[in-house]
Formats: sequence, C-alpha cells, structure tokens
Amino acid sequence: MHLTTEHKELLDQAMERNGLRATRQREQVFSVLLEKRDHPTADEVFQRVRAEMDSISLATVYNCLEVLVDSRLIRQVNFEREPTRYCPNLTQHAHFYCNQSNSIIDVDLPLDVSQQLKALLPAGFEVDHIEIAFNGCSHQQTR
Repeated sequence: MHLTTEHKELLDQAMERNGLRATRQREQVFSVLLEKRDHPTADEVFQRVRAEMDSISLATVYNCLEVLVDSRLIRQVNFEREPTRYCPNLTQHAHFYCNQSNSIIDVDLPLDVSQQLKALLPAGFEVDHIEIAFNGCSHQQTR
C-alpha cells in the first residue's frame, strides 16, 4: 500500500502546517484509510498496517490516527457505544450506520441541503461543520 503522489503531497503539506513530518508510519496509516474507505476502527487499521509493517505497535497507530485527525486529513466517526471509526472523506457528507452489519457508508449531502440546515440556526450562530448520522438497516443486507 502506497500513497499516490497527490495524497503524499497532501500529507506532507498537512504535516508541515503542524510542524511535523510525514513518517513512514503516518504514510502507511493514511494509505490504509484511503485504500478501503470502510470506516475502520483503530484496531482494524492496526491489523491492516501490520500486514505491511509488522513492527508497528497499536499505540503508534493510535498516535498516527490522532495526528491525521488533528491535521484534518481524516475525521473521527462516532456512534453510540461503538468504537471510534475513521473516515478519509472530507467532503460534506453524512454517515449511515447499519445496525445489522455494523457497517458505515457515506451519504452525500447536496450543497442545497447543507445550506438549508445552516439556515435553521438562530441569528448570530455560524457553522463550522455539520455531522449527520443515520441509524438503521439496509434492506440490501436482508435480501
């Protein structure tokens, strides 16, 4: 697993903005998240990274995830009583959590929906980020 030139540059720039550098471990964790956009937990990221980098520790993976979140390259996704998951999709979107399969999928939010939601705020409030989460089950899973 390797980063594309575009993603490597994105990582390098984000690290530089934060006074850090793009270590091999950070590159590998970022690569794993970009490769399979299934919102893995830290443990799942650890297992995937370990397949390529067997000396990496779970603590290092957690540290890398924290740096990537702080650098705004990935987002944390939290559902009630579920482990934190990680999402590299930084566009405005919602998440659908399937209670049957425990999977999470991205749901695109058209710009007009975001604008309508922002218009609901009382005067004097400003939105930095909208997080919408749907819970339910996929009928595709039960067929």
